[in-house]
Amino acid sequence: MYVSSGHKRLVAGRRVALAVALGACLLNIGVRAQETSPSAEMLAPVNVSVTGSRIRGTDVETAQPVFTMDRQAIRDTGLTSLADVIGRIPSAGTPEVTPQDTLSSSTDAGGRYANLRNLGAVRTLILVNGRRWATSLNGLTDLSTIPVAIVERIEVLKDGASSIYGSDAIGGVVNIVTTDRFEGASADVLYGVNGKGDGSQKNGTFTWGKSTQRASIILGASYEDGDALSDSKRSLTSTAYGPRHPDDGFGMGPYGGVVDPRAPGTAGAGSYATDGSWMPNRYVVNHPGGVVGNTADLANYHPYDVNSNADKYSTPQDMTFRASSKLRNLFATGRYNLTDDIALRGMASYGVRDTRSQAAGYPLESGSGRTSDLVIDPGNAYNPFPGYDTDFFRRTTELPRISWAKSKAFHADAGAEGSFLWGDRTWNWDVTYGYSEARDSRTDSGNLNLVNAAKALGPTAVVNGNVVCANAADRAAGCVPWNILAGPGGTPDAVWNYVQSTTTAHQVTRTNDVVANLTGGVFDLPAGTVRVAGGLEHRTENGRYVPDADDSAGLTTQLASNPTNGGYIVNEAYLELDVPLLTDLPFARELAVNASSRYSHYTAFGGRTNNKYSFRWKPFDDLLLRGTYAEGFRAPTVADLYAGSSESFESFLDPCDSAYGAAASDAGVRGRCAAAGVPANYRQIDQSGAQVNSATGGQNPVAFRTGANPALKPESSITRTAGLVYSPGYLDGLDVTLDYYKVDIRDVITPILAGDILNFCYVRNDPTYCGRFTRAADGHITSLDESLANLGTLRTEGYDLGAHYRFPETRYGEFTLLSDSTYLKDYTQSSSPGSPPRQLAGYMNGAQGLYRVRSNLSLDWSWRRFGATWTVRYFDGLKDSCWSSTVECNRPDEINAISGATGVSRKGSVAFHDAQLRWQAPWNGNFRVGINNVFARKGPLYYNVSSAGGGSPPYNPAFDIDRYFYVGYQQKF
Repeated sequence: MYVSSGHKRLVAGRRVALAVALGACLLNIGVRAQETSPSAEMLAPVNVSVTGSRIRGTDVETAQPVFTMDRQAIRDTGLTSLADVIGRIPSAGTPEVTPQDTLSSSTDAGGRYANLRNLGAVRTLILVNGRRWATSLNGLTDLSTIPVAIVERIEVLKDGASSIYGSDAIGGVVNIVTTDRFEGASADVLYGVNGKGDGSQKNGTFTWGKSTQRASIILGASYEDGDALSDSKRSLTSTAYGPRHPDDGFGMGPYGGVVDPRAPGTAGAGSYATDGSWMPNRYVVNHPGGVVGNTADLANYHPYDVNSNADKYSTPQDMTFRASSKLRNLFATGRYNLTDDIALRGMASYGVRDTRSQAAGYPLESGSGRTSDLVIDPGNAYNPFPGYDTDFFRRTTELPRISWAKSKAFHADAGAEGSFLWGDRTWNWDVTYGYSEARDSRTDSGNLNLVNAAKALGPTAVVNGNVVCANAADRAAGCVPWNILAGPGGTPDAVWNYVQSTTTAHQVTRTNDVVANLTGGVFDLPAGTVRVAGGLEHRTENGRYVPDADDSAGLTTQLASNPTNGGYIVNEAYLELDVPLLTDLPFARELAVNASSRYSHYTAFGGRTNNKYSFRWKPFDDLLLRGTYAEGFRAPTVADLYAGSSESFESFLDPCDSAYGAAASDAGVRGRCAAAGVPANYRQIDQSGAQVNSATGGQNPVAFRTGANPALKPESSITRTAGLVYSPGYLDGLDVTLDYYKVDIRDVITPILAGDILNFCYVRNDPTYCGRFTRAADGHITSLDESLANLGTLRTEGYDLGAHYRFPETRYGEFTLLSDSTYLKDYTQSSSPGSPPRQLAGYMNGAQGLYRVRSNLSLDWSWRRFGATWTVRYFDGLKDSCWSSTVECNRPDEINAISGATGVSRKGSVAFHDAQLRWQAPWNGNFRVGINNVFARKGPLYYNVSSAGGGSPPYNPAFDIDRYFYVGYQQKF
């Protein structure tokens, strides 16, 4: 269930009901009354600190918007991932990496992450029992490594908390609280499947616990198996740009193509362009009915038409929309009371995650040779231009690229806690040592060994009537001639075995953390006790990433990257003070302030101090007013500081493109492009060699580079919140919450993506970006640097509104109406000091929709052993890039805030409906059955959806893709 923090000081019975209501609303689920078997009842720990404060008590947290969801609420969503459950909260955004991210080469792919306030998963701090969980080298915390079966509740603080917890708590804090007492046993199973029959989810957990007056122990295991979803099975994702443009976005084809290698000016070999450059002819082998003739005879070829799909390929037909995943977790917790005032406790968890995704075969061409062109040798028997080094192009569709990611996460912590009397006041203390280690590996198949490919395309000879590699040493090493032009079915297995590459990269991250806390009352004021908390923390973070040696050396078609190795040490101290000022006075039933400060010293960049101030004021019993002002920061991650450079293939629109770029309509952009030497009739080409044919741009045929920056400094933030909780005594069961938030971040750590770099240079006329890329004489971009920097600012501002009403009980049961919404007023990015800000609220921005309004509405019913919930999840419409100036462009005169070009397409809103039915059996069993997205609604298509992180354009990864059915059963013993 969810609990608004301001409620705990009101009448207990009424507040429990409202807590249940809040829980159902925020997670789109209903909560019903149920009988609980005493033998399996969860016994909550007595002494717990509320997320956002280290001071123990029931009043301090009311100054901050904290909500809580219990394990029953998690089960009732029908979701098997903590990240998916948290993602249902209206204030949560889409994380940087989603399960649909099938093109990522990162070891983070396949994990599950949380993103609060649309500020990114790297700015959302994940805690377990108030202590940090392990993060990857990129600063992401994989929620799938936390065993769901041991979760007692999830507390979400939508507020900055660096003064309490240190780095990363800018967008908010998610605290996973595990149970420390359990009596009996419980088994829970769930099966779900998508309406298309794929993507099934199988989940099972078992928990056993034993408690005595002095000790308790809990053991458990969980298993989850999620099947993949395929792009080809859905019209929304079976083509690159969706069903409205099924013939667009085709890539390099599977049949061999060649570029005429004869000298410029040779009759029949090509032609001169208007700017005087030589344009050689390109040919593709004939393939009627999929049959290829003699590839060495140019008469068996036809001219390659870059504007036709006849010789191209639709890559989504070979790709997964969502990767498959298997999770296994084992865990154990224990607690022993040494005395009435001192307890020892410990926890251990080990989890394994396996993820599999698939992408289409590699688009191999001569430019793939990196250091030198990969060509068909003049002496190769299959060369249609004998005597010439011949450039070629061909997608290896017979060899889809498959990635297997494995993560093994281990966490253990041990500590002691207790209490003592100082004068007549009780003080609480705790000391904990925690160790986390994650070992990740990623194996990629379907790429090509460029060294062996060059030999297989090299000179041939005839030995015993067979065409063989001419070099005897190469033959002895397994070389087999490759007729690369023969297309699908024309390459024997012996050749694939020789030229294909399967490589593995490894990553290890380790965290050692020692934390000590002390809290208690200091002295009394007329309004109450002044309380204080303080503590120390010593943490080391280190890790390494070891790419496959062949990949790193550029010997394969896998994206190349260099090793990462580094770490840092953090020493921190904090102090928190809570002061009650007034109580039980007219217009001041309560008035109190809270202040906290934390000093953090990093060996990587030095020290900094962050402060936070908050107040809570109850002018009368039914109304609570609250507010905070918090300073925060995010330290550079190990990868930010020490990662080796790596490659990526970016999709973008070049603003200098004379047909679809900003240069087509903006004279200033045209002038800046011309001054940079770009020809006036320049057209951007995509990976297939075709000119881009829409404002969506295309994927560059040349890899760009990105890398770390050891001189990075932390991001800094200021968070302001103000809110109220109104629970009128004249209408029992009604509860209204309203919270305002504003977060300003400066010195943002970010890679500058290709499209942004080009737009900043040409459209926004910021020369600081123009040195990050180079162009060839014909205008095409030959290199681009996307390395990290502290650049610009980010601001978000908005409101959270909750209205929840528990109707009076009737003979037909109990009804609860719940509504929670978030309104995004502002989301502004500035690329660098002095550059124009971009107002992105209401836009589809890569993988993340920045919805103006996102809302949940649910009606819950419970009667005796039965219950039901109907939930509506609403997503406001978003602005998107136009397909072109005349197609799908309902606001042709509006400036696109993302690209700076003219033209915006406003897409409509969508609402998804969920339903669940429940029955509690008399033998301590519980059945639940539900449908998410009852009406199988499909969201709008967005051409701004990024394939890096987002998944499968043009579908928004936050939307339901199908109707989803599930059934679950829990048995307590």
